[in-house]
Amino acid sequence: MLMRTDPFREFDRMAQQVFGSQTPGTWSRPTSMPLDAYRQGDRYVVSFDLPGVTADAIELDVERNVLTVKAERRPLELGEGVEVQVSERPLGVFSRQLFLGDTLDADRIEASYDAGVLTLRIPIAERAKPRKIAIASADSGQKQIDA
Repeated sequence: MLMRTDPFREFDRMAQQVFGSQTPGTWSRPTSMPLDAYRQGDRYVVSFDLPGVTADAIELDVERNVLTVKAERRPLELGEGVEVQVSERPLGVFSRQLFLGDTLDADRIEASYDAGVLTLRIPIAERAKPRKIAIASADSGQKQIDA
């Protein structure tokens, strides 16, 4: 099972949406990032929206079944003579933590980053998958019943 660990971070995210706060996140107080999560066969897939973030500005850590994703959106280096007209994307640090239940295999997480979307594939641990158990008979011969 995949669970979120910080309910206050969700409250902060909702308050920012309602009140329109555009305060950039810092490494000590990051802003939350949106995500989608779903189960696909024997794994969970989690997608984080990180448009404008380069792959080298993303950190992934797993410690004691807590997955932490941090990313930093830096200002564009536009060069000399370029004047920005509109800049609506929030800059700064974004972070999200997910609690990975015991049924997930944190050692085999796969990550890919394409078109501003960080996708994690988290497999279900072998010990948590349903399996059939063979039943051995104590006597392999046929029983005869006297009538």
